[in-house]
Amino acid sequence: MLTLGVLAGALVAFGGMFYTSTITGSELGFGPTRLLGGLAFSLGLILVVVGGAELFAGNNPIVMAWAAGRISTSAVLRNWAIVYVGNLIGAVGAAVMVQLSGVLSLGDGSVAETAKSIAAAKVALGPIEAFMRGVLCNTLVCLAVWMCFAAHTVAGKVQAIVLPITAFVALGFEHSVANMYLIPIGAMQSGSTVGLPGLVSNLIPVTLGNMVGGSALVALVYWLVYLKRDAQLRTK
Repeated sequence: MLTLGVLAGALVAFGGMFYTSTITGSELGFGPTRLLGGLAFSLGLILVVVGGAELFAGNNPIVMAWAAGRISTSAVLRNWAIVYVGNLIGAVGAAVMVQLSGVLSLGDGSVAETAKSIAAAKVALGPIEAFMRGVLCNTLVCLAVWMCFAAHTVAGKVQAIVLPITAFVALGFEHSVANMYLIPIGAMQSGSTVGLPGLVSNLIPVTLGNMVGGSALVALVYWLVYLKRDAQLRTK
């Protein structure tokens, strides 16, 4: 579980890398640039779902099995804790590798400036803003994962993923695992004022928001609609 969590953190980081480079120097205007960046970032969840890895945000719907009485509270918390730590290791490790690779010097250093501005904007969010953006983000992410269950081919899974992920990025919502890469890589750039306190102050409300969005607004809603009656019938 930990190894697959590390893998997922690194895979989402690839989406973050692609996003950062794609929006750098864009002259398309605000909306089209965000749309293009969202399409690029979709790579992260595509790699996680199709390649097979454990993503904290995507695992929040486990509460559906918990609500149905199939797994214990401790099992849910164990999964989330181990996967979250793995995601953090993978994402930060990817950020270190990208920094050492020197690829952020591309475009005469403009990619590094983009990374720095992304990190600064994220840590500047207030806790309520960060929390609500986390809720909205993981609602879309978990809907993408939910829709993947309806797909029977790789192409179908990719199609189910792309639009929800593009939407959350274009709309400026906050994803905890993505931020585990985007904030550290920005903090590593020369002149950045972002540090560990900024990372923590962002991750706490965003993580809580992701949990509410994925667990309550997606998993529990679908459990109430489709599975609660079945669970009640089994107990009679």
